[in-house]
Amino acid sequence: MLAGLGAYVPPRIVSNRELCDRLDTSDEWIRSRIGVSSRRIAEGEATVDLAVRAGQRALAAADRRDIGAVIMATTSADRLCPAGAPEVASRLGLGSVAAFDIAAGCSGFVYGLAVASSLVTSGAFDSVLLIASEAFTALVDPSDRLTAVIFGDGAGAVVLTAGHAGQPGALGPFDLGSDGANADLVHIPGGGTRAKKNARGPTTDSAPFLRMNGPQVFELAVTNMSRSVRRVLAQADYSVTDLDAVIAHQANQRILDAVADGLGLDTHQMLSNLGQLGNTAAASVPLLMAQAAASGTLCAGQRVVLASFGAGLTWASTVLTWPEVRSVVE
Repeated sequence: MLAGLGAYVPPRIVSNRELCDRLDTSDEWIRSRIGVSSRRIAEGEATVDLAVRAGQRALAAADRRDIGAVIMATTSADRLCPAGAPEVASRLGLGSVAAFDIAAGCSGFVYGLAVASSLVTSGAFDSVLLIASEAFTALVDPSDRLTAVIFGDGAGAVVLTAGHAGQPGALGPFDLGSDGANADLVHIPGGGTRAKKNARGPTTDSAPFLRMNGPQVFELAVTNMSRSVRRVLAQADYSVTDLDAVIAHQANQRILDAVADGLGLDTHQMLSNLGQLGNTAAASVPLLMAQAAASGTLCAGQRVVLASFGAGLTWASTVLTWPEVRSVVE
């Protein structure tokens, strides 16, 4: 069950106007096409650094240190090897606990919830710290007007503990899926073994920056997130009218609006922080969870769906009744 939340965003705020000074774009275009007015950019901090800060806050919120495992979901790892979670665990003073990373694109946090919940319900661990952390702006071509305006950096974390099925804070059921045939629609071609083992030698396709087919990703994100939410609601024996809030991956405001419209949601049910933080990749769902809980937007007893879509392609959803839970965001 959900026992504590934490969030951290770097202090540097980058406005649309600042980006427009060096890119061929406008504040109006960014707001109307993406829905972003500003974003947070890490300076002197990398993914593990952000994760440690969010993890500290989640542990403080849960008021516990007896963590059995640390899982980090990220698409912007500090290194190809090793995973960042063991370093996070060490810097948090958690000792030699189990620690590993999950790579499932922007769906990584909800995938991580499924894994962490399974570890707890199986009896392997009494508690798990799950962190989604992204310094994703390091992987965006700063001269690409189509992607440089979308992303921001940040981290969100939750502590999961043992509980009972059906009680507030219990997670599940889950709906997880993928479509690897469309892996190239959102990808970073450079840095991995495929580029290095290319017999033709380095090419423009080996650049270490994000490449994205926006129109196709838009269509598939709306379709698959909507289907995933419907499937998980059916498994939980809920209808859309039973929901109080949906926390979906903060990719693009038009995607959020299209999913809400397709599901028949009222505007207030689809929560968003995209305008202030941009797309924070795998961190977007836990960041929004923590901020909504801290502000009182989410209240005990509300029925909430978490939904995501990302590179892979992957998608994931789950449902919970919101518990009395503390969130530390400052």
